[in-house]
Amino acid sequence: MSHPPSDDEETIVSHPSRRPPPDPPGPASWRKVLEPDQLPEGRVTTVTVDQRSYAATNVDGQVGLLDNRCPHQGGPLGEGSIEQGWLRCPWHGYDYSPCNGAPPPPFDDAPAAYPVEPRDDGVYALLPDPPPRVRTVSDVMVETMIAFGVRAVFGMVGHSNLGLADALREAEQRGELTYVGIRHEGAASFAASAYGKLTGSLAACFAIAGPGSTNLLTGLYDAEVDRAPVLALSGGVPSSQAGRGAFQDLDLIAAFADVARYQATLRAGSDHAELVAMACKTALVERGVAHLEFPDEVQTLPAASHAVASEPVGRIADRAVGPPAEVLAEAVSLLADAQRPLFVLGAGARDGLPAIVALAESLGAPVVTTFKAKGLISDAHELAGGVLGRSGTPIASWFMNESDLIVAWGASFSNHTGIAPYKPIVQIDRDPMALGRFHPVTVPVLGDVGVTARALTEAVGGRARCVDHRPELAQRWAIWRAEKHRRRQDDRGQGVNAAALFDALSRTVADDAVLCVDVGNNAYAFGRYFEVTAQSVLMSGYLGSIGFALPAALGAWAAVGDLCEVVSISGDGGFGQYAMELTTAVRHGMPIRHVLLDNGELAKISKEQRAGEWPVWQTGLVNPDFAAFARSCGALGTRVEHLGELDDALAAAFAHDGPALVHVRADPLLT
Repeated sequence: MSHPPSDDEETIVSHPSRRPPPDPPGPASWRKVLEPDQLPEGRVTTVTVDQRSYAATNVDGQVGLLDNRCPHQGGPLGEGSIEQGWLRCPWHGYDYSPCNGAPPPPFDDAPAAYPVEPRDDGVYALLPDPPPRVRTVSDVMVETMIAFGVRAVFGMVGHSNLGLADALREAEQRGELTYVGIRHEGAASFAASAYGKLTGSLAACFAIAGPGSTNLLTGLYDAEVDRAPVLALSGGVPSSQAGRGAFQDLDLIAAFADVARYQATLRAGSDHAELVAMACKTALVERGVAHLEFPDEVQTLPAASHAVASEPVGRIADRAVGPPAEVLAEAVSLLADAQRPLFVLGAGARDGLPAIVALAESLGAPVVTTFKAKGLISDAHELAGGVLGRSGTPIASWFMNESDLIVAWGASFSNHTGIAPYKPIVQIDRDPMALGRFHPVTVPVLGDVGVTARALTEAVGGRARCVDHRPELAQRWAIWRAEKHRRRQDDRGQGVNAAALFDALSRTVADDAVLCVDVGNNAYAFGRYFEVTAQSVLMSGYLGSIGFALPAALGAWAAVGDLCEVVSISGDGGFGQYAMELTTAVRHGMPIRHVLLDNGELAKISKEQRAGEWPVWQTGLVNPDFAAFARSCGALGTRVEHLGELDDALAAAFAHDGPALVHVRADPLLT
């Protein structure tokens, strides 16, 4: 209930509430809270001492100091007002004595008040000495996350996750993890997804209750469908308010049910370390999303004296298992008899890559990749054929058409890749659900790709009849490179063409760079024209979410630091989704190079409308000068209007010590 103000000012001035407050119990010392004449008569302000805030008042020439929290619902008294000699809470109008915190009769709820003493150099107050920090259940949970390999957390600190945020801050101060504060929670989940795709290790994204957590969902779906381990951490409303329609009270367990492989809400009596351990283990073993919700009051509970972090030792087994002998024998028979086998590498081939390439080299078999797996084998390798499918090269499609056996390693058989279902197929994958997912294959092999590749190498031995494809691959590359050279010369006077842009990038980017690619025409052109050496390529694969590239670069940088270049590539549509994350890169000193293809429209959609014989509609964009925007964010920004400016702009961006953006005016039809 509200405290009614008194109309009798004389009564108020003589009221017992003007008595000075008692000394605080326990250890205390005098600390300066205000400068001389800092606070005018009749005003209230907030002051902070030792990370604790207080409400300072000046009424009738007398300075008072109270705790800043209203006893009613925690309203910030320092943001209140002085009315008829009372300090009024800004939230619900409760009144308190500015001298000692006492409310007017008959009420007795009062904030703590502290003795004050004016001195020549300012106003001092007798304040309790800061207590030692208490280890909380949040600390135990963060320690468990770190034990399971979490080294990066991307998120936004807010009112319903402050207790967990403080545990993350402590861990960062100990040097145990990196925290990246982002501008939108969707960027946090994309960054965590990219980190998992690049490293196979676990990163976390972090948000408040309600909209902060629902903003995570798109990036979490990206992680889930591309099989990247991610831990999602949600603050929650206090347990006493949950389910009652309180502010930002959503059923997050229901909201995350489709995307998360494991979920738990941590309660006061939970085994907090074990629930976090289960979440981490599930995300790592199943390569997907785990979600934990932390009600507000649970985050700051003191940890039990015996509470320890859970460890992964003895809880995660080595999954590098081989296939059954009879299945391996079927695969050996097909491979030994094939004259023109084609190896197709999917993203799931990453861990066993050396053994797979060694097998291909022993046979002389061509090796192509899905778009998601671009970069697993260098385009300079004598057996490489580039990307297969819609984003691919004519080299890869040629060898698929000419093949008499396809050996698919960790590939998902996406329709974008277009692996010919009418060919004899040996499919190797450690996920039983991936085998024959869309159509039957000749021999489905359940096993680790590396273990299986070594077993096939040993079993096939000298029995192979495979033709050495090296001369034919060299010939096909020569034909394609001549065609790309001709395309680089195309100029309609409406911007730089894609073949020229990605040729310049191929010559500029370091061999060990991490490349984060967005969705749209820029992605198709990258797959077709950019020739990889040893770069790592990250993209939003099965989800195909526009806006992925720049947030993914934040995640990649958190994984590799300054050990190698991090480059993101997007169109103007994709960059516009998370453009403000450029300020995140500036704030954290991330030397990310972003290459932006600006054609003034959602050009891929325009192309699809034309192909479907629809009118081109609602695909145009109004864009700023992105180079000037980058400079206003504190990054380097350069603009390229013509092909002749491209090499110098890229060189300047890659030489810059900090984030840089190259804004390229791109021809929408020459991609």
